[in-house]
Amino acid sequence: MSLMAPVLCLASASPRRQELLRQIGVPHLVLAPAIDETARTGEQPAHYVARVARAKGETVWAQPAARSGLPVLAADTTVVLDGRMLGKPATREEGVAMLLSLAGRTHEVLTEVVLLTGAGQAPTIKCSLVRSQVQFRSISAADAQRYWESGEPRDKAGGYAVQGFGAVFVAGLSGSYSGVMGLPLFETAALLQEAGIPVWAGAGP
Repeated sequence: MSLMAPVLCLASASPRRQELLRQIGVPHLVLAPAIDETARTGEQPAHYVARVARAKGETVWAQPAARSGLPVLAADTTVVLDGRMLGKPATREEGVAMLLSLAGRTHEVLTEVVLLTGAGQAPTIKCSLVRSQVQFRSISAADAQRYWESGEPRDKAGGYAVQGFGAVFVAGLSGSYSGVMGLPLFETAALLQEAGIPVWAGAGP
């Protein structure tokens, strides 16, 4: 698949989103946008992920030469507990406290997917918001410390990776597993196919 011409530009540096696109056979370019992802005062989680995902896509769309004129796919994910968004922990203390706050409880993961297509400066924009619920088992302080030492939580919203070592904490999941990873594949494939962008490149005889 690496030899196939890309069919879109992914507006993300996330290796997880790249892996998920490869999983459904979508060859792509990667162009990571530099935007301010700070939440605004009083901003609701659903509005936040929609705004940030769209900003990522529009930033990359504005670079037609860099993206080789391809459609642009962008996404943003946030973890929500008691109505509060949990970002990426910056320190050991923050990471351990974040994980312990999730322990024994169910939290929500929101991922917004945005697809920009067309030509010129005004693209056609289609989007999809996916909500998932993740239930954690009880977690000891020692486990939380060991998990932080693995290095995995440092660049993850909510301070854990469902596809990595953090899987041992997940007692149940309702919704989209790939959405919790950062790119809900069912909804992404639907957006792509509606726009005439193929999935499963190279699949079949």
